[in-house]
Parts: sequence; C-alpha cells; structure tokens
Amino acid sequence: MNLYHSCIPQMTNTLRQARTWLDKAQAFAEQKKIDPEVLLGSRLAPDQWALWRQLQSFAMASERVGAMLTGAAPPQQEMKQENLAELRARLDRTLEALQALKPEQFEGAEERMIGLPFMPGKGMTGSNMVLQFALPNFYFHASMAYAILRHNGVELGKIDFLGQLDIRDI
Repeated sequence: MNLYHSCIPQMTNTLRQARTWLDKAQAFAEQKKIDPEVLLGSRLAPDQWALWRQLQSFAMASERVGAMLTGAAPPQQEMKQENLAELRARLDRTLEALQALKPEQFEGAEERMIGLPFMPGKGMTGSNMVLQFALPNFYFHASMAYAILRHNGVELGKIDFLGQLDIRDI
C-alpha cells in the first residue's frame, strides 16, 4: 500500500475533527462564561504539554511526515502559544497542505531511508517511520488534546474523535 493511503487521509480526518473540538470548546466556554483561552492552557498532568501545544504538535507532525515521505524539506514552524483563532488557522493551513499532496508523490517512500530531523545521523525506512513513529506520535498528541477537553467538561464523544465513518450495507 502506498504510504499516502496509510497516513494522509487519516491525519486529514483527525485534523478536521480537531476543528470540531475547538468549536465545541468555544461553545462550552461561552456557556460556562469562562475565557476559552483557559482551556487552551489546560493539561492533564503538570509535566504535560498544554492543549494549545498538543494541537500544534499533531498539526505539525502531519505536515512534517508528508514532507519527509515526499522528499521535501520539513516545514519549519514556530511553537508559540496560540489563541483559538490562530489554532483554527493553523489547522486550516495544515489541511490545505495535506490536501495538496498526491499519492504518486509517495511512490517508493516505503523503502527509502528517511532522515530523522530530531536525531541527526539517524533514519528509518518510510514504512517503519510511518508505522512505528509518525502515526503513533500523531495519535498520541491528538488523543491528549481530546482528553484535555473531555477532562475539562467539553462534551465530546467517540464519534467526535473518529469523524465520519465509511459504513456500508453488506
């Protein structure tokens, strides 16, 4: 299977769902009469990244894996605290970048050695990078963002995480 199909559609779906999470978080904050920025600073544990950084992390991770698998330079993006509007804009930019990718750009990436920017001099095959690092890392940060919102009382259910399912009659 082309690595495009292994990661880009799933990451795109979760990023779209994250927009829904932010909409529900804003509605929750308005209903409870709290500043929505309070939610963005929330975390599940003192040594864990805050919600805003969890959101940034999985958005950046998806763009980074797309670039690395297609042979492009990974985008350099700043990690600075962002408000709701900035996070929505980041998610939108990330979705646009992923939607611009085409399966043919990923041909041959399965066996190609992909350098790891966070471990200079080290790399993994494209398949191993996607299956052992990129997808688990992406879903880790997405799950943490979702859990932080749930922990704070935002009404999110499993379908808010999963998104639209392609269910058919059999």
